[in-house]
Amino acid sequence: MVFFSKKPIFGQTKKKSVGGGLWAKCPECGELLYKKTLKDNLEVCSKCDYHFRMTAYERIESVLDPGSFHEMYRNMRSEDPLKFKGPQDYPSKIKKDQKATGLKEAAVVGEGDISSRRIALAVTDSRFIMGSMGSVVGEKITRLIEYADKENIPLIIISGSGGGARMYEGLLSLMQMAKTSAALERLNKNGGLFISVLTNPTMAGVMASFASLGDVIMAEPKALIGFTGPRVIQQTIKQDLPEGFQSSEFLLEHGLIDMIVHRKDLKERLSKLIDYLEVKGSA
Repeated sequence: MVFFSKKPIFGQTKKKSVGGGLWAKCPECGELLYKKTLKDNLEVCSKCDYHFRMTAYERIESVLDPGSFHEMYRNMRSEDPLKFKGPQDYPSKIKKDQKATGLKEAAVVGEGDISSRRIALAVTDSRFIMGSMGSVVGEKITRLIEYADKENIPLIIISGSGGGARMYEGLLSLMQMAKTSAALERLNKNGGLFISVLTNPTMAGVMASFASLGDVIMAEPKALIGFTGPRVIQQTIKQDLPEGFQSSEFLLEHGLIDMIVHRKDLKERLSKLIDYLEVKGSA
């Protein structure tokens, strides 16, 4: 069994650039795409509709009204409770990803407007330690859930996390699954609205906690969604998996998610859902 490979487990990790970085190659169809055109098309291939990964701030920009986002809890930072030792220590890993991504942690949270409706929004970014959930990610998301509950505004979490609980923090990381889930249960009891958006990839502890608890769960096309990767499952059970296993389309067919939404339609769909569900909830 091969445990380590240079081949990405969760599909394309970054846009392949050619021609001095002005072009990107679509990993799905091989089309060469001019990066500016790709950006204007919300990082979606114009030929085959492949959805490239987006950064947290790109996602925020794509769904919120321009200039409406107010980031919260920005300066929270992870400690090194276990003094983790390995090929790279935990503080060094955090600093490396902070420099590479411009983020301070794997989650960006705050409030903003969708079609002039005030909402609370969290986004996880797989570029930062695979979007894994450490103490800071769990705390930021929990605080945002509680903020949405207090302010009586809809909550939207856009998940893009290939990692689950962050091994560098051990049990302190694992408990974030329960903490975020408990906060969502309180929000639900108080009649709050939570819409979960799953993107490629949404895996492990994130999927096993807050990402799967939405009143409405939607996903982007062809996103990898599950607890552990299909390759690991196949190697463990020694059986072939069904075609499309753990894709958005497979999960929609089997009832785990409610809808698949193209990225260009996401803002409009969220706006309509909020209008409909809030009116229905108050009737």
